[in-house]
Amino acid sequence: MSKNKGEKVKFTTDILIFSVSTSEAESCRRLPEKNFSILLVKRSMEPFINKWCLPGGFVSENETSKQASDRILIKETNLHNIYKEQLYTFDEVNRDPRGRIISTAYMALVDRTKITDELDTDAEWFNINVKENSETINIKLESSNETIQYSAKKISKDKTTKEFEYEIIDNKDLAFDHPLMIIMGILRLRQKARNTDIIFNIMPKYFTLGELQQVYEIILDRKFLEAAFRRTIESKVKKTDQFIKTGGHRPSALFKYNEKGN
Repeated sequence: MSKNKGEKVKFTTDILIFSVSTSEAESCRRLPEKNFSILLVKRSMEPFINKWCLPGGFVSENETSKQASDRILIKETNLHNIYKEQLYTFDEVNRDPRGRIISTAYMALVDRTKITDELDTDAEWFNINVKENSETINIKLESSNETIQYSAKKISKDKTTKEFEYEIIDNKDLAFDHPLMIIMGILRLRQKARNTDIIFNIMPKYFTLGELQQVYEIILDRKFLEAAFRRTIESKVKKTDQFIKTGGHRPSALFKYNEKGN
């Protein structure tokens, strides 16, 4: 029996804000490295004080969960018209120690080059590293100041579809059920990256093919042969008359998303 019996159900929304950051290469002969990242905020109150969590908040009586997520996204990034989709509804009875609270999670993709405002002091970008095997999925989140690690046990949900449920283990630093939300978001983004053009929402307007390949590789966690990758995305991009020079490399042509390519 739930300890929350008789309490009014409340609703929140949480947002996974994914992006890609660039770090300088160790050698001038190498391209700058790309990092898949997520925005987290540190809680300043109970429950889970000083733990990291996803940006989120309660849904007001006069707004939908989507409107609440728009409001929170603008607060965190000051950006409008960002790609965002509903991820999943998390409604385990005892998921929140404050009471019976249901959260609708959203996934947003942000081009970091568009963010001009400084983050709040309690917010940081964490680079994402995922290691997966047949039994577990292991997540490492690293910022310039902290490292968060946790794992999840994979439980077969349906053998015909090869779907899994995930039981979080070894989590010490993330609040609520946000470790699970992050896993669900990463898997959704990977699935969509394989079947749609969603990745272009995380790219700047102009990019090199090498940069685009790096982004696909870090999100899908796999390497591509350059020639094969370029054949795959040929219809999705359009070459411009602009070039950029990085490190000791020859100038590279800049491309942009070809909206009419599909």
